[in-house]
Amino acid sequence: MIDPWFLMLAAKMATAAAIVVGCSLLAERSGPLIAALIATLPISAGPVLVFLALEHDAAFMAVSALGAMTSNVANAGLSCAYVLLAQRFGTLLCLAAALAAWCATLLLMRGLEPSFPVMTVATIAIYGALHRLFRPYLSARPDRPPGRPWYLIPMRAGFVAVLAGAVTTLSAHVGPGWSGSLAALPVVLSSMIAMLQPRIGGPATAAVLANGALPLIGFGLALAALHLTAVPLGSAAALSLALAIAIGWNLGVMRLSRRAR
Repeated sequence: MIDPWFLMLAAKMATAAAIVVGCSLLAERSGPLIAALIATLPISAGPVLVFLALEHDAAFMAVSALGAMTSNVANAGLSCAYVLLAQRFGTLLCLAAALAAWCATLLLMRGLEPSFPVMTVATIAIYGALHRLFRPYLSARPDRPPGRPWYLIPMRAGFVAVLAGAVTTLSAHVGPGWSGSLAALPVVLSSMIAMLQPRIGGPATAAVLANGALPLIGFGLALAALHLTAVPLGSAAALSLALAIAIGWNLGVMRLSRRAR
């Protein structure tokens, strides 16, 4: 007889993979702004945080949200390194440098242990500055017709499934802070780099990440709301509120971008 724990773990991994693959396929069929708006929604971190909430109490989730905020700030290092390097270099070098920048930024944030207000202000300030830096790179278009090797979709699904299974399994051993940081690993951003740059070129892929600077503020604010409301409202209500903030923010960014055009 199969252990129910393994059945639940398999269900978690399959659910997370299905959500991420479906949403990222939609992103690939859109322009850089829409792709960025979809990619920066909590389509990877969201399912993992839900699974953590099913296994832990609200206080655990509040601390996990802070850990996820450090990962979100680390995405700034990943985005900056990739957008600048992708104008000239190939996929492997750009992706390796971007992930190294993400790890270095995450370790720096974890070492500094900034307070919640400092983390929130830093999220807004850093991504606001990146948006200004990225302005020359926002509108690049593909330099070749896109095509998708057969193995890319199952590879993406496998990445996300392993992440969901690993984080929910390790959460009892690494504590809430690192559980949150692991939940917000840049699975979607890194997989989009690996799959899009060989097909559409570095500048066009960089445009997706460049357009993601403002949306990532919304993700950070969603995590901030989760931290503040998990204990008083309960994990389910807090997660719902965080999702609503992330979606509402991205819709606002899309509307403002259309007005600016």
